[in-house]
Amino acid sequence: MAGRVKYCLTVIVLVFFLAAGCGYHFSSSGEHIDKSIQTVFVDNFSNKTSEARIENYFRNQFIDEFRKGSRFKIVNRKELSNAIFRCNINSLTTSHLSYGKTDLTKEDRVTVTMEVFFEERKSKKIIWYNKNLSESEEYKVDESNPTTTDTNRRNAIKKLASDISEKAYRCIMSGF
Repeated sequence: MAGRVKYCLTVIVLVFFLAAGCGYHFSSSGEHIDKSIQTVFVDNFSNKTSEARIENYFRNQFIDEFRKGSRFKIVNRKELSNAIFRCNINSLTTSHLSYGKTDLTKEDRVTVTMEVFFEERKSKKIIWYNKNLSESEEYKVDESNPTTTDTNRRNAIKKLASDISEKAYRCIMSGF
């Protein structure tokens, strides 16, 4: 009987601690960011790669990500903003991921690495910074149809832009 009471008490204590939590949590609403920062300008991205116009895919995805969140309002001019989001796309590389029976590529991986800044406009104080933000996406290679491969690669880059903008936004909002 005493063992059963001890077991029940242990379970009750564990349930209490699980319900109460430890007080530590990830913030996704940007509480660590000064409340006076209400408006954000997403500056033109610098493209240091040989891939034409990818800066537009990535910039548009970052704008969409800020719009989806309710913490900031996107503005179309720097002087109207409290903060500026900037990005340098430093590299976009493609590597072979898998091969078929004839040693021809079946799947490739495209990887982007960028440097991103989120800063107060007037003071230029850095709110969040990542020198090597990186993400990868795979796509199918069709050796018999290069147009299909190009389409798959372009779609992979678009998905990559969406994924990395979501990742960066979560990091900004959580303070990581």
